[in-house]
Amino acid sequence: MIDPLVERIATRIRDERERRRWTLAQLADASGVSRAMINRIERGESNPTAVVLGKLSAAFRLSVASLLAEGEAHPEAETPAGVRRRAEDVEWTDPGTGYRRRQITGPRFPAEIAEIQLPPGARVPYPAAAFAFLHQLVWVLEGRLTFQDGDTVHDLGPGDIVELGEPAPRVFTNTGTDACRYAVVLSRTDRP
Repeated sequence: MIDPLVERIATRIRDERERRRWTLAQLADASGVSRAMINRIERGESNPTAVVLGKLSAAFRLSVASLLAEGEAHPEAETPAGVRRRAEDVEWTDPGTGYRRRQITGPRFPAEIAEIQLPPGARVPYPAAAFAFLHQLVWVLEGRLTFQDGDTVHDLGPGDIVELGEPAPRVFTNTGTDACRYAVVLSRTDRP
């Protein structure tokens, strides 16, 4: 039995590839993810890791949040306003690191906001292309986050905010002994 969230992510990735009229080989070349892995993801046989989603989103020139937002969407998200209860939200878990992600905003909101919980010892790298055409802000809510932005490393604690500039390879790492919870805020821009 296929997990409904994994199935929705699979559909989103397949739809994005087909919309561009790319073969599996073309997406593999553009993303650096093997053709076999993409095929397993599209069939819902594999839940992609955050690293793989970062590579695929970079190839599509989409944010990881937008790839997952379709997968995390639920019917209530289509309403223009209203209350959505925490218990109703879907949370995606990276099978490789235990990283947990919950979409805060719905598809009609002008910015993408996600809540991330990064377990101790988890490390999630993203290529620079995953941040093209995006303004991004990271706000640490609990715990400690070691954030590498290109060659610059930031040690962030509760309440600390880093607003990101030009696209660069980025690494989110929890080197602490407790879980780190942070928010990521994204908005689109016209230039990379």
